[in-house]
Amino acid sequence: MSMYGRDPWGGSLEISHADSATDDERSRTLHDIDRAALSASSRPLDETQQSWLLAGPGDQGTKKKKYVDLGCLIVSRKIFLWTVGSLVAAAVLAGFVTLIVKTVPRHHRPKPPPDNYTLALHKALMFFNAQRSGPLPKHNNVSWRGNSGMKDGLSDSAVRRNLVGGFYDAGDAIKFNFPASFAMTMLSWSVIEYSAKYEAAGELAHVKELIKWGADYLLKTFNSSADTIDRIAAQVGQGDTSGGPTPNDHYCWMRPEDIDYPRPVYECHSCSDLAAEMAAALAAASIVFKDSKMYSQKLVHGATTLFKFSRDQRGRYSAGGSDPSLFYNSTSYWDEYVWGGTWMYLATGNTSYLQLATHPKLAKHAGAFWGGPDYGVFSWDNKLTGAQVLLSRLRLFLSPGYPYEEILRTFHNQTGIVMCSYLPIFKSFNRTKGGLIQLNHGRPQPLQYVVNAAFLATVYSDYLDAADTPGWYCGPNFFSTDVLRNFAKTQIDYILGNNPQKMSYIVGFGNRYPKHVHHRGASIPKNGVKYNCKGGWKWRDTHKPNPHTIIGAMVAGPDKHDGFHDVRMNYNYTEPTLAGNAGLVAALVALSSESNGVDKNTIFSAVPPMTPTPPPPPAPMETLNRNSEDTVMIQFIRL
Repeated sequence: MSMYGRDPWGGSLEISHADSATDDERSRTLHDIDRAALSASSRPLDETQQSWLLAGPGDQGTKKKKYVDLGCLIVSRKIFLWTVGSLVAAAVLAGFVTLIVKTVPRHHRPKPPPDNYTLALHKALMFFNAQRSGPLPKHNNVSWRGNSGMKDGLSDSAVRRNLVGGFYDAGDAIKFNFPASFAMTMLSWSVIEYSAKYEAAGELAHVKELIKWGADYLLKTFNSSADTIDRIAAQVGQGDTSGGPTPNDHYCWMRPEDIDYPRPVYECHSCSDLAAEMAAALAAASIVFKDSKMYSQKLVHGATTLFKFSRDQRGRYSAGGSDPSLFYNSTSYWDEYVWGGTWMYLATGNTSYLQLATHPKLAKHAGAFWGGPDYGVFSWDNKLTGAQVLLSRLRLFLSPGYPYEEILRTFHNQTGIVMCSYLPIFKSFNRTKGGLIQLNHGRPQPLQYVVNAAFLATVYSDYLDAADTPGWYCGPNFFSTDVLRNFAKTQIDYILGNNPQKMSYIVGFGNRYPKHVHHRGASIPKNGVKYNCKGGWKWRDTHKPNPHTIIGAMVAGPDKHDGFHDVRMNYNYTEPTLAGNAGLVAALVALSSESNGVDKNTIFSAVPPMTPTPPPPPAPMETLNRNSEDTVMIQFIRL
């Protein structure tokens, strides 16, 4: 008997009972086929695979559960689970440890205390706060000072210009643009080179604010929006007392806040030295504030106007026995041309300024080739040495080549000679028994020159280090850059108290410092009483210490025998100045250990990439042969 079913492919499907087989028979048949396949295989199977193929229906699934097939690899389930579990446990443990590390308070190694140079830097900058004129900011932090000079310039009927602001020069209330401009240039130079150190010391915002205070005032002293000017307000106040008992800033002894006498304005119409120094101050400040584009451009425009005026109207600002000549007499304006031209080039990238600053005739007039007793003495009057150091920096890092290389190489060599002169073994300058270098040859007020030299020595050594140059030659002798830094340290350490007097010459630093500083504001108490012109004389003449401590003021300094007289009326010992403190600040930040080295690039931020001009071709050989005898004779004469 047969049964017919429907074939899904369209035909009939016949199922025969005779042909059907039991499950056991099919199973035996399949086992026979599997064994045949195993025996016929050319590749032997491992035990596990054979067990899977030979396992019976009941135990095959159980054996497979003992292994895990990872595709390319078959591993024991126990090993697999153990490995995964270990990885998970390790991850949990790592997360737990990380959580503990983040939550448990960290015990950092304490930051080392600031060195003496950094401590003194904080105080030296405060002196500028005490010297501010005009409406004081709320955060000035000098409790005994107040608004002063609020009618400066406006009260002079011949000028009628707003000259409120700026800084008083020293212990009086006169505003001298010439040394004040130099002070601002020095502060800006130190910020450009050592902004990281200022930042680490927490003083960058402070020093930039002081520079802006000074620069804003300088912009008021001429028509800074014009391209051409014919005058500059050079000074506010008067110090000449030769005319008798006429109230002025030197005859009277009054707090600046109480001044009621006339404060005349001295204008100059031919003042190349002052204008070029003011241009240097604004140009340097424009680099400090390069990130404030509009303000920086304003400073550059003012500097450009001033430098043009300095070139168009030749003359010394202190000529003719004027009031400035009695206190800050300028000996020439040629060094300001080199100095100002260098800063103008750095602020603008205009090569015409570099051509001027490196012109051999200009260098000759500035005294680069004739030496003299004051050669290498950097001050508010003589800027040649500072300009030579700056131009040596240009040669070290940018190497502009022809046509500047010859004079730049000369300046670089002369800078090395100046650095040699600072070393005690060369006897170029005398020293006191206590070790203070006498850059002003024993004359009074030596410290302002010492701090400038300390800054130049330190910054030049940092230039050499940044240029991977280990030192320099003094004749046949080679000296490392450490020698320069050691010179600077010994001089600043002397000022900080390592001297025969065991006295710090910076007010407020150390345990012993001058208490009778020649300073009107610091010597008169702020007690609600207004002392008139002569009424303040009793505070000038008293032997009692000043009622106010003018923090950070560097006094004029000791004499050539290391002697010092803490007497208020002897200004050659006890009077501080803006220019002196600016050099001190620059030297202190350069020596501080808050950070290392100079900022190589910021000073060149406005200088375009330099492609040196190829030198002119040599003269034809015929000409050389024809004039060879004359050439040899000329060289012989020069030698």
